[in-house]
Parts: sequence; C-alpha cells; structure tokens
Amino acid sequence: MLLSLEIRDMLIIDRLAFEPGPGLNALTGETGAGKSILLDSLGFVLGWRGRADMVRSGAAEGEVVAVFDLPAGHPARAVLEAAGIAADDELILRRVNRADGRKSAWVNDRRASGEVLRALSERLVELHGQQDDRGLLNVRNHRAMLDEYGGLGDRRAQVRAAWQRRRAAEEALAEAREALAEIAAEEDFLRHAVAELEALAPRPGEEEELDARRRLMRGAGKVLEDVSRAFQLIGPGEGAEGLAGEALRWLEGAAAEAGEALAPALESLGRALDALAEAGSEVEAALEALRFDPRALEETEERLFALRAAARKHAVAPDDLPGLAETLRARLEALDSGESDIAALAAEAEQAARAYGAAAEALSAARRQAATRLDRAMQAELAPLKMERALFRTRISEAAPGPEGMDEVTFVVAPNPGAPPGPLNKIASGGELSRFLLALKVCLTGARPGLTLIFDEIDRGVGGATADAVGRRLEALAEGGQVLVVTHSPQVAARAAHHWRVSKQVRGGETLSSLHVLDAAERVDEIARMLSGDTVTEAARAAARALLAG
Repeated sequence: MLLSLEIRDMLIIDRLAFEPGPGLNALTGETGAGKSILLDSLGFVLGWRGRADMVRSGAAEGEVVAVFDLPAGHPARAVLEAAGIAADDELILRRVNRADGRKSAWVNDRRASGEVLRALSERLVELHGQQDDRGLLNVRNHRAMLDEYGGLGDRRAQVRAAWQRRRAAEEALAEAREALAEIAAEEDFLRHAVAELEALAPRPGEEEELDARRRLMRGAGKVLEDVSRAFQLIGPGEGAEGLAGEALRWLEGAAAEAGEALAPALESLGRALDALAEAGSEVEAALEALRFDPRALEETEERLFALRAAARKHAVAPDDLPGLAETLRARLEALDSGESDIAALAAEAEQAARAYGAAAEALSAARRQAATRLDRAMQAELAPLKMERALFRTRISEAAPGPEGMDEVTFVVAPNPGAPPGPLNKIASGGELSRFLLALKVCLTGARPGLTLIFDEIDRGVGGATADAVGRRLEALAEGGQVLVVTHSPQVAARAAHHWRVSKQVRGGETLSSLHVLDAAERVDEIARMLSGDTVTEAARAAARALLAG
C-alpha cells in the first residue's frame, strides 16, 4: 500500500504531499489541474518510462519520494533480496531528475538502477487507464495475463524448458549433418591420405634422425681415408707401434750391459706400447664402423625425401605428420560412424519434440480451462456494471510452436446480443470499454495481493446509474486493499473513503498545482461542482449529499 508521495519541483508542482489511505481514494479536479502530473510523478519514482522534461521551470532538480507499506511476505521483498537491499516494514523510494536530464534513484537509502525500480513497481502498483495500450488492450499481453490468472506459471516453465531441449536437440542434429556433409565431400581425399600416411608410418623425430645419418654417410669417405692413414701411422709394422716395439728390443739387449740405467726407459716404453696397441684397436673399430653399404645411404635418403614430400603435400612440419595422420584417421572414422550417430541424434530430436508437444498440449488444455473460468468470472463482473447482456470471450487459437506453447490468446467482446465478438478497443464504445476493462482488471488482479491499483479516468464516457455501478465496483475492489482513482464522475467520487481535490493557482506569475484532502463539507461542495459545473447551487449540494449517503 502506498503510504505517502512527496513531490518537489516537478512540472507545475513546487511542493506536494499526498498520503492516501486504505480503501478507495478519489482524486478529482478540473481538467488541467495536475491530476495526471501527480500520476506521472508516481510513475517517475517507480522507474516507468515517460517524459524526460519533468523538472519545474527554473528549478535545478525535481525530486519524488514514495513510501510503501511492506508487510512480511510481500512479493517486493524478493526483488529487494535479489538486489542486495535490506527490507524493512516500510519501503522508501527516492528519485531525482536534474535539469540536464540526469536521473538518480535510491531504494531504502541505497543507490538503485531504473531496472530495480521497475521490478519493484510491478509488485507494488498497477496503473490502468482507458487507453492503456501497454496493458489490457495489447493483444500480445493476453496470453501472459491468462496464464497468470490460471496460475499456469509452472506449466509454462515446463514448456519453455522442453522447447529449449527441443531446440538444442535439433541444433545438434543439424550441426552433425552439416559436419558429416563436409567430411563426405572429402571422403576420397581422406581415404587416400590416411592410406598413404599409414603406409609411410612416420615417427616423431624421425626426420632429424635420418638427416643426421645421411650427413654422416655422405661425409664418411673422407673420414675413412683420414682414419686409415692414422691407423697406419700408429699400427704395427712401420707404424708407431712397430717402431716402438723394435726400440724396446734394442734397449732390452743393451740392458744386460747398462744395468739399472735403462730400467726407467724400458718401463715407460712398455707403457707407450700398451697405449699404442689400445689406440690401434680403437681406431680399427672406428674404421669398421665407418665402412657402410652404399645402399644404406640410398635407403636413408629415400626415406628422408619421402617424409619431407609428405610434409610439403599436407603443409605441415615433418614431425607433425604422425599427429596429422591421427586427425585424418579420426575424421574418416567419424564419416564411417556418422550415419549411426545422426540416427541417434535424430531419435533424440524426435523424443524432445514429442516431449515438447506433450507439455505444450497440457498447457493448452490448462489454458482452455482457465479461459472458461475467466469468461464466467467476467460475465459475473459485467452484470453489476449494467452490461449483463454483453459477451466476453477468451479466444484461443493455434499458433506456431514456441517457448510459450502453441496458443495465441485474444480477449474479444460483443457489447450487444447478436453482434460478433471482436477486439476490445475496436468493438466497444468509450463507456463500454471502460466497464469491460474494469471488469477484466478485477478478474485478473484478484490473485495478486499487495498491489495498489490506480485507475486513470476508467469511468470516462459513463454516467448516471452506470457510473454509480462503476463506483460501487471500485469501492468493493478496494476492500482490504488500496485503489486510487482519478475521476470526473461524481458517482464514483462519492464512493471513495478518501477524497482529494487537485487544483491550480497562479502565484507570482507562475502556475502551480496543489492537492487538498477534503473534509465532509468540502466533499459536498466538490461533488456538487462535479454535478453542476462552476455554479454550485443548493440543489446540486442536495444531490451531492444524496450521492454521499448512497
């Protein structure tokens, strides 16, 4: 419930305080007095999109503060929790509009975005006017309204989830078919390339190994000649080993005469001979290693050139050939198993489509049941509004499958017997439309407690007994809640529990709007004015008293 609304420097309002009470609150006044500005200001603090130039001329900024009662369990508390804002028994919204167009908002003294304000407003206030095309008159909203009336949120969520699973399965199937088509287009290449690479059987690091071996064999001729010459120089016979052996024999022969004088030389020469013999054996082994079959060089070069040719053909490094072979082999296997994979995906898509169809059919059945209940409720509401012979129907037709199901919902009416039902805003006259919308609002909002309902000239185009019926229905609707009605109908104003008059005055050359709560005597005069015009007669006052006694 709206506890208070304070407006400062907005349009033609300099200072205004509004404290509506529970039940039906009526706002009356002459056209242009500022009633709509009051509602625009309330919409501004609630984050509704409206006119941008709301700051009063000459003011630096305008400000609106709204205070709402927020009992435990109120739906707005969930919005506050999601936004990380502490909830209290009162909810204070404040929004500032600066002259340069910048806007700032606070919720319980915490900075908040317009998105948070709008989310809160959906749980706090519902505004409805005769030409409210963003609400009841907008056919695109009728399906959601019916679902809310029927409590079908869970069923609709199930349909939406089934639709998402169906779409995901269909997309997976389409992607698999596309991928298979791409692979199939290169089947001949894949089979040839895989066979070729499997026959080649490349190994990681093989190219470097072959290249090193090839260089070694190509340079082996010169190396072999040098090593052979070295072996001759250090080997037996005329080599170092042979000469040292001959020297050792001469020294051994002389040692008999020389005694110990040659002992050290003999010992050193013996060690030299041993070293020469060992070196000779090692050089001889190296010679054996350096000797190779010329065919080995040819085979090595053929393998190396084959690896390099394959790498050039596939535009990869030689060391990447094993990985490429594995990749191509996997693509070929995917081609070979693709049909079975697609069959499995097609089965999943078909199953998801059936599941979606079943969920959508269940939602459609539930919508038809809710539509029947809504039609009955509307007929019951129209009777007290002097439209007992009018017809309201919730028309459900088939629509393309989607996340909201397979139904299109339209509210249609026939104000007079025998006339074909048609859209609300095209069939009904102004007064009839007012009553249809009031009845529909009553039916649709009955299950949404905690809302402050605002009706902006919902009674336009009706008068007399019909206006009295509208006033009585608004009074009944406000029981246990809060309804604000902007009205020019004295019959409606007379049913209000709280009556406010909006007026404008010229002060210091500036037109300003003001708001005044009326006492009993003032209510008589205001309703008399609404009955008779500018000149209030005693007869008009008597008629006003009769309406108030009502």
